Amino acid sequence: MRVLRGAKALITGAANGIGRAIALRLAQEGTDLFLVDVDIRGLSNVVTEASQRGDVSVIGHQCDISSPSQISQANLAMLDRWGELDILVNNAGVCFYGATLEMTDDQWQQLLAINLMAPVQFVRELAPVLLSRPESHILNVASMYGFIATNRCSAYHLSKFGIVGFSEALRAEYARRSLGVTALCPGFVSTDLFRSMPNVDSGRTRRTPPRWVCTTPERVADKAVRAIRRNSRIALVTPLAYAAYYTRRFAPGLLDTLYHVGRRSSHRIKVSEKTPLPLESRQRIA
Repeated sequence: MRVLRGAKALITGAANGIGRAIALRLAQEGTDLFLVDVDIRGLSNVVTEASQRGDVSVIGHQCDISSPSQISQANLAMLDRWGELDILVNNAGVCFYGATLEMTDDQWQQLLAINLMAPVQFVRELAPVLLSRPESHILNVASMYGFIATNRCSAYHLSKFGIVGFSEALRAEYARRSLGVTALCPGFVSTDLFRSMPNVDSGRTRRTPPRWVCTTPERVADKAVRAIRRNSRIALVTPLAYAAYYTRRFAPGLLDTLYHVGRRSSHRIKVSEKTPLPLESRQRIA
């Protein structure tokens, strides 16, 4: 998209962090904004800030995007107001830290609903409107965790690998149309994502990345706007994100090898055929 002034954008997770920064950056470009978030107080503050950045229309809409019905209501509210859309930014996301088997069913479902299924629903419901425009763009905020895997974040990895793949599939499908698609993979950013995530692993202290490896939401927003203009396939921001991308591309087995260094046979789990499965597992299988 070469012209952002006068365009209309819907941004999820716009009350803080990367979503807030992208909203303010697009407001500077003269883009009208429909901002979606469950945090109504934070959303109201961003609406006020964005309105002061330029002569733009800024609308805030409270929405819990883990609820499909609320997503549809938000889309209808936006279309009732504008009747058109040029930019969709799927930014909202949550994270859980802990061993895979210690996460509850509700925690798995909530994370996948917000991080993966909500972007899919926004795209499926709004793609016809986007395709009707002379130029349009979808920006899916993924992660460097969509390239490489670490331990104790399997649900988050699942969602971000899915978003990267979904973005590439959309690009392949609409490469000859007016719709551009970008997967934004910033690396660590100074936001509340890690500080606010539940720690489901009771035996370990929750880790947060040191500040020196983090970038700012504003720098991510600059990269996001540049990616929209250029229709970039992947937008990377931090050195760690570049390292993750190229490690995955040229040495995909490197991290797997490192994870297995020092593995001892005494740590292997041996399950006897006579050992009954836990009741919850038996119920799932049934």
